[in-house]
Amino acid sequence: MRRRVLAAGMLAGAAAALSGCISVKAPDKPIVIELNINIKQEVVYRLAGDASQTIDKNKDIF
Repeated sequence: MRRRVLAAGMLAGAAAALSGCISVKAPDKPIVIELNINIKQEVVYRLAGDASQTIDKNKDIF
């Protein structure tokens, strides 16, 4: 039983010794994220206008 544990430990140690080194470094240039956002407020305004006209025409249902 001890031999198996010792062998497993040696195998894990050898695998760790043979594994590559991982290095992380920051990029030279800044990261650029381009967001193209186009919001049309006009559509909401038109909808509000249409809704107020509909309410004015049908005052009995509201």
